[in-house]
Amino acid sequence: MKISGVITQLRTTDLESSIRFYTKQAGMELAFRHQNFYAGIRAGNQIFHLKQVDMQDPSIAYIRQYEHFHLYLETDDATALSKVLKDNGVKLVKDLHETPWSTREFVIEDDQGHTLYFGEAI
Repeated sequence: MKISGVITQLRTTDLESSIRFYTKQAGMELAFRHQNFYAGIRAGNQIFHLKQVDMQDPSIAYIRQYEHFHLYLETDDATALSKVLKDNGVKLVKDLHETPWSTREFVIEDDQGHTLYFGEAI
C-alpha cells in the first residue's frame, strides 16, 4: 500500500469569502464544491479543503502567537509570488526573507486568519 497524498482541512465561518480569497486574491483554483458547506482548493498539484463552521477556528490565535502555520506552500519563485499576492491586495504578515535553513519565505493570513507560509528552496 502506498500513500499518494495528504489533504488538510481549514475551517471557515464564511465559505464564499474564503473561496474568493483563495481563487481571486491568492490565484488558486476551486477544485470542487459540495453544497454550501464544503469546497476544495487546488494549489498547483496539491489540494486542501475548506469547511463551513459556526465558530472561528480556535487554532488561529495560538498559531499566530507562537509563529506556527496552518499551511506551508512550496513555490519555485517566492519573490514573484509575493509580488503577485501584494498586487492582488494580500497583506504580507512577514515580508520576503531568507532563512537560516536555506529557504526564501514570506507569510500571509487568509480571510479567516489562518497563517500561510510560502517558501522556496535556495
